[in-house]
Amino acid sequence: MSAASNADQILRAPAEQVYADELSRLAEKDSGARPSGWRLSPRAVRSFIVGDDALGIRRKFYGDDALIDRCIVTLMSNRGLLLVGEPGTAKSMLSELLCAAISGSSTRTIQGTAGTTEDQIKYSWNYALLLSEGPSLRSLVRGPIYEAMQQGQLCRFEEITRVQPEIQDCLISLLSDKVLHVPELDGEQANVFAARGFNVLATANIRDRGVHEMSSALKRRFNFETVRPINDRKQELLLVRQQTEALLRHAEIEVDFSQDVVELLVTAFQDLRNGVTAEGIVVERPTAVMSSAEAVAVGYAASLDAHYFGAGEINGEHVARQLIGTVLKDNPDDGKKLRHYFDVVVKQRAQRDAQWKRVLDARRELER
Repeated sequence: MSAASNADQILRAPAEQVYADELSRLAEKDSGARPSGWRLSPRAVRSFIVGDDALGIRRKFYGDDALIDRCIVTLMSNRGLLLVGEPGTAKSMLSELLCAAISGSSTRTIQGTAGTTEDQIKYSWNYALLLSEGPSLRSLVRGPIYEAMQQGQLCRFEEITRVQPEIQDCLISLLSDKVLHVPELDGEQANVFAARGFNVLATANIRDRGVHEMSSALKRRFNFETVRPINDRKQELLLVRQQTEALLRHAEIEVDFSQDVVELLVTAFQDLRNGVTAEGIVVERPTAVMSSAEAVAVGYAASLDAHYFGAGEINGEHVARQLIGTVLKDNPDDGKKLRHYFDVVVKQRAQRDAQWKRVLDARRELER
């Protein structure tokens, strides 16, 4: 089974499988210089992420193209890359795309949590083999960092600031000396020297209330890049439509996702995210994150609602029902802000637009 067909059978396939054809096409046409250990040249990596019409490579990241250039340059250097920003700004997606293009694998991943331990990052042991044979390469269980260093690949570290500071700091020597020491082993086996191509690509959520401050020593080992929300309305419309339709294709669901519904969805999110409408009406911003990623989630949920409980045509009421759940999930007090939005903004638009009238019809959900 090919990588592309295999990806169709997986609930969420990694980027290197989803875009296997594009990566193959880029590698075939890539004549640029490649840093040691990289699958593609920096120019081809950039094309994979921001698109190349001549090669039929579609854009995957919507935002600041100069940010992509800086990220690629950092990953060629001796410093790690740390993507920071609001939730839903595609930090994780960008890190996955970079790893898929540079290393051919995005699965060397550490998911940072309050319970992440050092052995989950570096290595642990098969204790049955350890007891019977003692410490050896056979009883060693390699962690993501170990494998990335050994194979010369990028290692992703998601939500690094959710990890306890003393655990974070195990990265300091790895990023500085590029060697992982295994004291239980003897001789040459005790040291894993990073192969060319190794680096760490981390992400951090600046709104997470459970974050731990990184030590200054660790900060110096990273270049920080801020991934900002999409400000361009046309880009956000295109992104939400493409991402939602991709989810629907993967789920093998056909619905009528008209352009006016997409515009309604993006407009509502921008109103609540910015705290002011295009007409100049000031609204209170909810606590919930009103990101493009959340807009895609609402669009997809509204499509499922229309497919399974409606006639297969998404309208403003489907969107509104899912939007209400998104806004209220973090703070029930945001209901007051949303009611104000319905009464002041939606009600006015409903007088001249049938889709916004359907949105207004869903206001009753706020009274339950």
